[in-house]
Amino acid sequence: MGLLELCEKYYNTTNLYEVLQITEKATEKEVKKAYHKLSLKVHPDRVNENEKLEATEKFKVLGGVHAILSDKDKRYLYDTEKTVDEDDDDVLKEKDWMFYWRLIFKKVTEESIKAYEKEYIGSDEEKKDLKNAYIAGKGDMDYIVDQVQFARSEHEPRIRGILTEMIDQGEIPAFKIFTHEPAKKRQRRHAKENFEAMEAEDLKESLGLNSGANSLELMIKQKQESRGKQMDSFLDNLATKYGGKSEGTKRKAAAKSEATGKNKRKKK
Repeated sequence: MGLLELCEKYYNTTNLYEVLQITEKATEKEVKKAYHKLSLKVHPDRVNENEKLEATEKFKVLGGVHAILSDKDKRYLYDTEKTVDEDDDDVLKEKDWMFYWRLIFKKVTEESIKAYEKEYIGSDEEKKDLKNAYIAGKGDMDYIVDQVQFARSEHEPRIRGILTEMIDQGEIPAFKIFTHEPAKKRQRRHAKENFEAMEAEDLKESLGLNSGANSLELMIKQKQESRGKQMDSFLDNLATKYGGKSEGTKRKAAAKSEATGKNKRKKK
């Protein structure tokens, strides 16, 4: 199966520009940026085990697309004939795309993340990402903060301001879950974020990692995927402390009430 066929299979289009979500006028820098952004979403080292097989194939396809659109001659051939050289199809199967990716993108450090965060926050790109996440998640802030980069609790007032302005201007619908988000739901989200940050710091300290060459954000992401039921128990305790009974407590109370009712009926 050739590159264009694989694009159709995994990205529902044979248009290389559409795969990278850019236009034909995109500069070399914009091509690279788009490739980087999309490749991070399907990078085999950043997905769950059950997603690795498909993610690996998608990762290869993105590498092939970038290899063509970043090469002046190959891009000209594609632009004029909407085809790719047969040799490129062969390379797609044989090339080490992980090595290719590492050659293009320098090792991520906390310094580089902070520099990118400064550039990203308040940009048109962030607003576009917020809008897309808002619509996809139907206004659920839990979904939005999981999908949008650097959307930490400290940025929520600013994020809410951006989305509220979009609502007022009629760009996006006013979902009730956003406009009237329950306080407990917000408290639970913030507690979750704090817990993950503490876990990541503890992990860095236990492994003796320095801050220069390791991404704290990536470590938090990895811990999110493996924390399991311990996380829910911890958050239930926080919910009890800051805003009423936890869900676990409510379920126990309901079960106890039902059992009491049965005993009373038996006595009668």
